[in-house]
Amino acid sequence: MAENTSMSGVTEEEAKEFHGIFVQSMTTFFGIVIVAHILAWLWRPWL
Repeated sequence: MAENTSMSGVTEEEAKEFHGIFVQSMTTFFGIVIVAHILAWLWRPWL
């Protein structure tokens, strides 16, 4: 029996898993970016 896949070839379960990993990675990335900007601001304020 064929699985229900989209045009990309992934199942809905695989897509949801990928989305969860993607969201977690972006949240981590933005957290690091915010901390880096705060540290740069404390080192040399630009405003």
